[in-house]
Amino acid sequence: MKKNMAITVMALMVGIALIFSFFTIKKYRDSKSDSEFSDIGGVYSASSNKVDFSTELTGKLVEGNSSVKEGEVSDKSLYPNDKKRCWGMARQTDNQTPRADPGTPELLSKYGAKYLGDVSKKTIYLTFDEGYENGYTGQILDTLRDNNVKAAFFITGPYLKEHQDLVRRMVEEGHTVGNHTIHHPSLPEKSDSQVEEEVVGLERAFTEKFGAKMTFLRPPKGEYSERTLSITNKLGYCNLFWSFAYDDWYRDKVRGPEYAYKVVMRNLHNGEIMLLHAVSKDNADALGMIIKGARENGYEFGNVQELAN
Repeated sequence: MKKNMAITVMALMVGIALIFSFFTIKKYRDSKSDSEFSDIGGVYSASSNKVDFSTELTGKLVEGNSSVKEGEVSDKSLYPNDKKRCWGMARQTDNQTPRADPGTPELLSKYGAKYLGDVSKKTIYLTFDEGYENGYTGQILDTLRDNNVKAAFFITGPYLKEHQDLVRRMVEEGHTVGNHTIHHPSLPEKSDSQVEEEVVGLERAFTEKFGAKMTFLRPPKGEYSERTLSITNKLGYCNLFWSFAYDDWYRDKVRGPEYAYKVVMRNLHNGEIMLLHAVSKDNADALGMIIKGARENGYEFGNVQELAN
């Protein structure tokens, strides 16, 4: 009797020990896996509080017949013979195609980059930059769903880390999730290996989480160089710039949805790649009107995948 009880107690203790060992090993493996995952380019150690989003675009946003100067080029790059360029456009009246900086369309084309679609077609490609979340992306996704429009969302490392629920919606609802780098740096100021880490690190983390690939890159602040175009092109990316943008990234600069609607509507043009910042309440509130107004003017919204190389 006592012998049987001792055997039972011993078996119970062994069972408890095995269960404890199982969960200990599992916890170790999970933490090791999480550690390895988070170390990919520092995606999961990045925080939106530590990334500078104060300046989203450094190129000029010129409207009317003002000229775009050849000098939207900086000599401040840390790398000799690799001048930093700031993407800029001169908007035109009467729905004409905006003018890019002299010489830049040829440079972009050399490396498969795009800033316009087919100018013979009344198609608009809607894109949003998502450096951080300001509470309006859910509303934007709802509006896109209700109007059957697909858009591209360019996310950063902190955004992927902190808002996976929204990124999942983007993926599941058929939108394109683009690469805006991990830390939102000026790429021309980074070394070749750092550029690759900023881009590939984010893509790997995104693919690991959602099983999808990133094929479009939007250089932070619109700053680029021939070197960064070459590096990212070799990584398989299409650098996607824009043919329309306005100063909509200031959180404290709320001007109302009517303002956003009017500035967008007077700049519609064929093949437009429209850049809007999702942090803007004005943009979120005006989006439905913009889609309706564009369609009433004969435009339709395309999928940016049509622009892939």
